Amino acid sequence: RGFVYDSRNNLQMRGLVILLVSKAAGPSTAELSFQHNMVSGIYSSQRSLAEITELIHTAFLVHRGIVNIGELKSCDGPLKDMQFGNKMAVLSGDFLLANACTSLAQLQNTKVVELISSAIGDLVQGIYYENSKSSEENCLTDDISISRWKEQVFLSHSALLAKSCQAAMELAKHSAEIQDVAFQYGKHMSMSHKLHSDLQPFVKDSSSDTMAFSLNSAPAVLHQEFLGREAWIKQIRELREAIKAGKGVTSAIDLCRCHGNRALAALERFPPSEARAALANIVCAVTRFS
Repeated sequence: RGFVYDSRNNLQMRGLVILLVSKAAGPSTAELSFQHNMVSGIYSSQRSLAEITELIHTAFLVHRGIVNIGELKSCDGPLKDMQFGNKMAVLSGDFLLANACTSLAQLQNTKVVELISSAIGDLVQGIYYENSKSSEENCLTDDISISRWKEQVFLSHSALLAKSCQAAMELAKHSAEIQDVAFQYGKHMSMSHKLHSDLQPFVKDSSSDTMAFSLNSAPAVLHQEFLGREAWIKQIRELREAIKAGKGVTSAIDLCRCHGNRALAALERFPPSEARAALANIVCAVTRFS
């Protein structure tokens, strides 16, 4: 955890949400005979699922650290060190995934295995799409619709949490309706979280946030080199201000709050509890911009 700490203090967020959803839902009538296995209102299998989800998320973070050897410069360091680092990233990520799959099998629930396996597939598909688009020369001018954006964000950011929340309900033998409620909360809360993160460069006044844009295409990099750093920073600031002055930021804030409201609506199906209040507070935190 210390190695992949991402400075935003949200690395363990997924496991926490799964535990809170499990506690908010409580035991199902079909599992009353197994309540002696519960600790603080959570089954041991649900705790294991939370750990598995964090393992999978961390494994993909490690895999994302792999660098493109072909784009390296001499100033980046010895090539053999980068090659060794790539091998370690691949092996470390695979090791974490293997441990996650072993623990997943020990849950002995085929539907949960199916859900988490499909979430891993979604993650791979979403990350592959992101990487393939970032390597295209026209990625900055590509005409992508908001519906397409939502689809890709669900794959790469929301699927794992949404399906893990659903799987936690399956482990407690909750009905399909309650499982869908948990899925909807995980989906819409994580969508709000991603929108909140994307909006930070535009809702913060600090000038240091102007470099938060992801402009990794070759034309953008070459443009920066020819233009000079000071002129480049000035153009980025002007672009940020132009976006802030338009309707994109306010529309994104509205969309973030829309997903937040849908997550809160899903919570209404759970009985009032401290866990439900905590889940609602998480939504409020990722939809607040003042």
